[in-house]
Amino acid sequence: MGDPLFANGVDLTVVLIVIGKTVFVFALLLVTVLITIWLERKVVADMQNRIGPNRAGPFGLLQSLADGIKLFFKEQSIPDSADRPVFRLAPYLSVLPAFLAFSVVPLSGSFTIAGHQTILQLADPPIGVLFVLAMSGLGVYGVLLAGWSSGSKYPLLGSVRASAQMVSYEAVLGLGIIGAVLQSGTLSTRQIVNLQGYPGSNPADWFFLPAFVSFVLFCTAAVAETNRAPFDLVEAEQELVGGFHTEYTGIRFAIFFLAEYMNMATQSAIAVTLFLGGPAGPLPPGVPRLIGGLFWFLLKVTLFLLGYIWLRAALPRLRYDQLMDLAWKVGIPVGVLWLAVSATYRIAQDQNWPWWVYLAAPLGAFAVYGLLLASMPHRLWGGGPGGGGPGVEIFPDPKEVAGE
Repeated sequence: MGDPLFANGVDLTVVLIVIGKTVFVFALLLVTVLITIWLERKVVADMQNRIGPNRAGPFGLLQSLADGIKLFFKEQSIPDSADRPVFRLAPYLSVLPAFLAFSVVPLSGSFTIAGHQTILQLADPPIGVLFVLAMSGLGVYGVLLAGWSSGSKYPLLGSVRASAQMVSYEAVLGLGIIGAVLQSGTLSTRQIVNLQGYPGSNPADWFFLPAFVSFVLFCTAAVAETNRAPFDLVEAEQELVGGFHTEYTGIRFAIFFLAEYMNMATQSAIAVTLFLGGPAGPLPPGVPRLIGGLFWFLLKVTLFLLGYIWLRAALPRLRYDQLMDLAWKVGIPVGVLWLAVSATYRIAQDQNWPWWVYLAAPLGAFAVYGLLLASMPHRLWGGGPGGGGPGVEIFPDPKEVAGE
């Protein structure tokens, strides 16, 4: 499929159009981040009976811009024991993969500019889904190198904790994405959107219904991948004084802050693309398809971002053993079993298997998962036996320790 912009070769006009699309996509992502930060402050303040930002600009809309300008002019400091080249490089290794993953997301349909037809999507590689997974994995290096290069033990502990969390939920994220790939049979993000009925507006064509379990797994893993509450163990101030970015100041700290919110927007955009039809939605008469598609895409992304904010305001932080148990004892087993169920359904549809196969597949998966849970020696959420081995309590009862 690909971008029709390159159908007749590459000339100066094509290069300028690509540069313009790059600037537009980056600006759109950056504006989304600024609005998300303001929206989070306003929504959380409203839920906690506070006012929130209301000084910089109307309704405090310029508060995020003011904070960015302040951080840009703050003093830059590097610890004496730091590995300076890696210390400087780490923030960019966190923010760059988020933008690159966003670049393969279809924002809307096709349009014509300067006599060339193109699509509102920066790049449409035939392996777009694999590219998203690759960029998601590269984000781990920025966090890990930031903590290691600081030359301090607490940032190092924070980076090790963060990398373990991100690698664990990377597997859950991949299993969630495979659910959408099985439904579509392609790795191209543009084709996945088209197979969900775009530019139609029927939600029954979207993949979140036949791949509901994959959708839930992806959303859960996306929250953990972005280190957001209730999975924000990376920034447990009571233990790590801020985590891997403790030694960063000024604009370098701002880049890490920017990377977190860019990852939120990117993961939301990927979820919308894979499961919610991307820019698909009803188009009123007289509204251009390009504008209507972009509107529906941004509206769906905004709903996901509001979900991130609601989770932060409503849920407490998990313990680290609970966080890892959720990935390894729930997310990965459920993802593998649902992958088997989805594959069985697809084969049953192609081969016209009898109706009882559709009932036997999920029942068999539930039975296998029940046996797996029964064979586990530790409870998932208990304060009793933990990760230290059979009969070992990570969080023992204080009264028992005192001999009462």
